[in-house]
Amino acid sequence: MVLEEVFCMLTTRQERVLEVIIREYVKNVTPVGSKLICDELNCSSATIRNEMSSLENLGYLEKTHISSGRIPSEKGYRYYVDNLMKPKEMTGEDMLKLQTIFNNNKLELNDCLKRSLELISELTDYTSVVLGSSSSENKLKKVEVLPLDKEKLLAIIITDKGHIEHKQIKMSGVSLEEISKSVELINKLIVGTPICEVKEKLEFEVKPIINKYVKQHETIYNAFYDVFNDFVIKSDISFVGKNKILNQPEFNNVEKIKKLFTKLDDESTLRHIEEDNNDISIYIGNETNLDEDVTVIKTKYKADGEEGEVAIIGPKRMEYSKVVSLLNYIKKNLNKK
Repeated sequence: MVLEEVFCMLTTRQERVLEVIIREYVKNVTPVGSKLICDELNCSSATIRNEMSSLENLGYLEKTHISSGRIPSEKGYRYYVDNLMKPKEMTGEDMLKLQTIFNNNKLELNDCLKRSLELISELTDYTSVVLGSSSSENKLKKVEVLPLDKEKLLAIIITDKGHIEHKQIKMSGVSLEEISKSVELINKLIVGTPICEVKEKLEFEVKPIINKYVKQHETIYNAFYDVFNDFVIKSDISFVGKNKILNQPEFNNVEKIKKLFTKLDDESTLRHIEEDNNDISIYIGNETNLDEDVTVIKTKYKADGEEGEVAIIGPKRMEYSKVVSLLNYIKKNLNKK
């Protein structure tokens, strides 16, 4: 990630001081004083105070008004993530829970993804998000219909990205032959069309033709229009533990929460945060365009012909190494699925 700020490399001791302050602030949410660092690094209080003062002058630490201690700045977190962070080893218990999900052959990809993110949300107390391919990126590959009984059918929509949607529809008094004709016309006329444009093509290209060939055209047309409409309006973003953010002390202000939730409800906001080289990308504070106290850790996945993105949203005071390890595990196992 390219940043406008200039980062200078710190001395080994300054890095140790920054690491301790980040670790303690993440854990306790209180400014960190020099005594705790002195005890850990076995240095005099004067030495540590000087190092803390230097780190503050360089922009890596901030001083609060209520305490003589320091807290990490956005620049401090960025330095830590880029230069000091090491992925935290997952506990055997956490790994076993995730393995149980991915080893369950009865679960489809989407269920695996949802359950694993529910678990991450529970383990971290952060919000998890799945972003599937948007309807503008999906093009219609095929429409199929399966009869369930005399009046019920299963309409199946398949996209070029491997995304499948199905909906049960009721059609009384319509022959299978007429339905087959309609499906054949739809496949002939609008295959290759982006899903978000299908409704318009149905109205202006399919409807005038289907009238000529199919007696019960109105019933069939309306049923398929509804199926495609559901596909388009169905949210491409699925949140797990959205309210977890309310558990963080940084978000005890009603107005702040309203602003954040409004941005989270706007699909384009999260989609515009791009991943770097399909790897795990970390966006801190103002880099997220969500809120200065938020961090977003995001990655892409590709499994079973389907592509999407997974993001973890939490406070800037996030346990970065733990989240990166959990996301790495999910990404690796999804790609195997």
